[in-house]
Amino acid sequence: MALRARSLACWLVGCALLISACSFAQKDDSQAPVKAPLDPSKVLIVYLSRTNNTKAVAGIIHKELGGTLVALELEKPYPANYQATVQQVVRENEQGYLPPLRTKIAKLSQYDVVFVGFPTWSMQLPPPMKSFLKQYDLSGKTLVPFNTNAGYGVGSSLETVKALAPSSTVLEGFTTRGGVERDGVLFVMEGNKENQVQTEVQAWLKKLNLVGKK
Repeated sequence: MALRARSLACWLVGCALLISACSFAQKDDSQAPVKAPLDPSKVLIVYLSRTNNTKAVAGIIHKELGGTLVALELEKPYPANYQATVQQVVRENEQGYLPPLRTKIAKLSQYDVVFVGFPTWSMQLPPPMKSFLKQYDLSGKTLVPFNTNAGYGVGSSLETVKALAPSSTVLEGFTTRGGVERDGVLFVMEGNKENQVQTEVQAWLKKLNLVGKK
């Protein structure tokens, strides 16, 4: 039974480890406490990306709002081999392990709005993003999640963001379909897909009142 449970867990990570699709239409109970236009010096965009799809969404947000763009990197990166990473993530989730981050963010207090971007891994928030939310005090800040997933949705990711940042205001998130590393489909944010996501991100930011109407 234990072997079967571990095999199922690995399969779930494999289904969703890296990136793709639906509409993160989960909302907090309040309106955005900030108004457009945002001061770029007050905006931080932190993202985790393995196949560069989440990175591409972060870049689109950065193009719209400006701000500081930061990639989360680990002290010990995940293996290049996909299945090895799947198995490692399963173990980390089972053990509640938070991998140490090489990324350091100075003067976090200067930011009022923090975008947090991540793929869905095993229908959960990836361990490195959990590390970020546990390591930094985000009290009083507005958090804005964005996500890419492999077609199975965001899982419990948004609930975990809220649980790890209980003193922050978490706004409605954004998600889009990215790659499916399990099937050898890696970077997809180009051409028509890139244009589509850019339009969707613009509409999402307007809905949250984070950008002015153009």
